[in-house]
Amino acid sequence: MNDPALAGQSRTRLTTTTPAPSTPARAGQSRAGLTTATAAPSTPALDAQSRAGLATVTAAPSTFAPTAPAPTLVAVGHGSRDPRARATLGRLLERVRELRPGLDVRLAHIELNAPLLDDTLAAVAAEGRDAVLVPLLFAPGHHVTHDLPAAVAAAPALRARVAEPLGAHPLLVEALVGRLAEAGWTPRDGTARDTGVVLASAGSRDPRSGAETRRIAALLGERLGGVPVVPAYASAAAPTVPEAVRALTARGRHRVAVASCFTAPGLFATRAAAHAPWIAADPLGAHPALARLVLHRYDRARTARTTTPARELAAI
Repeated sequence: MNDPALAGQSRTRLTTTTPAPSTPARAGQSRAGLTTATAAPSTPALDAQSRAGLATVTAAPSTFAPTAPAPTLVAVGHGSRDPRARATLGRLLERVRELRPGLDVRLAHIELNAPLLDDTLAAVAAEGRDAVLVPLLFAPGHHVTHDLPAAVAAAPALRARVAEPLGAHPLLVEALVGRLAEAGWTPRDGTARDTGVVLASAGSRDPRSGAETRRIAALLGERLGGVPVVPAYASAAAPTVPEAVRALTARGRHRVAVASCFTAPGLFATRAAAHAPWIAADPLGAHPALARLVLHRYDRARTARTTTPARELAAI
């Protein structure tokens, strides 16, 4: 990551963890529903790797002390002028607390709403606690790759990690399907030839964001029985929701539902719903599956092993 805001982090105390890239073989295992355990290579195999010029990295233990209290979960929302947004995120975090009694869970916003992220991190640092930041966002973009690392860098007394965005995950798909069902989607719609779904999200100029949204759309289409799901964006990317609706209509899909890939009500979610020619799902809000996904991202970041003791951003 080349953001100027991250310069000098190696002089502080945060840890870096890089997830192992997926492979075609592993992706095939996932589709088959199989789990395969691979034995560690023997010493001769490692010697062969060395002769072939391959590098082996051994991960060091996490810098979070095992005997210390669990790090504070800082759930980071974007912020909205819609008064329903903050209340909705508050209900989501109540579900998280119910699932993990005793865990310190706090809300923060990148902009527009209090508490702002800088203030929340300062309060956590003042209490001498560690933190894991969980973005309540669905894909990489400027907020995840720049704003959150910059906020951590501005709190040098805080030992913290940044988890992955919520992203393409079965729990997210479960929440999306649940909200569609509440809006009127039925199992019969999954087999109809005139139905389609537009997956509405915020949008970003970061190409990684579009790729992640397309993965979410693909997972949702599979879960709905093969219904075509077209990703669409409220800003910064194409197609827009109306454009995606027209594309589906041109394919004979005249009953188009809009799935809301937003955590809370706001301008973008409202606009997307207004373009639905049939049904529009509510934002995911306090859906139980979304609360479980927040904890899943937190746990992965908290327990990950590190490759360096330096204080750098952990995007886990």
